[in-house]
Amino acid sequence: MQKPASPEPYGNPYIAGVLLGLTLLASFLTLGTGLGASGALARVGAFLEGLIVHTHTLSSAYFGKWGANPLSYYLCMMLVGVFLGGLFSATLSRRVHWGIEKGASASRSLRLILALSGGILAGFASRLAGGCTSGQALSGSALMLTGSLVFLIFLFAGGYAAAYFVRRQWDDSNILRP
Repeated sequence: MQKPASPEPYGNPYIAGVLLGLTLLASFLTLGTGLGASGALARVGAFLEGLIVHTHTLSSAYFGKWGANPLSYYLCMMLVGVFLGGLFSATLSRRVHWGIEKGASASRSLRLILALSGGILAGFASRLAGGCTSGQALSGSALMLTGSLVFLIFLFAGGYAAAYFVRRQWDDSNILRP
C-alpha cells in the first residue's frame, strides 16, 4: 500500500490578505456593498421555510421582505463560491480529510453537540446583531465604522482569552482522526 502524499504548504498569509482586500474592494466597486455570510444563510433558511409553508414565509415580517425567491441575492452566490473554492483548493493541496477533530478528553458526540450548539448560537447572534464576523470585521472595518473596529478589537481579545482556557485540549499531538 502506498503512503498518502503529504499536503502542500499553506499559502502566504500576506498575499492572501491582499487578495481578500482586493476582493472586498471589487465588491464595493461593482455591487456597492461589502462581504458577509450570515445574510446568505438567513436567506437559505427563508428558502427552506418557504418549501414547507410558502404563504407564511411570504407574510413573515422577517423573511417576507425577500420575496418568493430569497436565494437570488449576491451573498448566496458568494457563499456557494467560497465553499466550492475552498473545497477545490483543499483538494488540490491534499488537505481534505474526513473525520471529527477533537481534543483527547472529548468524545465525538460531545464535540458534535458543542459544534452544533456554537454554530446555532453564533448564527442567531449574527442575525440579532445585523451582521456576522465577516461583515463586521471586513466590510465594516474597511468603511472605518467605529462599531466594527471596536467589535474587531474585542473579537481578537475574546479569542485569545478563550484560547488560554482550552489550549491544552487542542494540542496537535492530541488531535484524533479516524
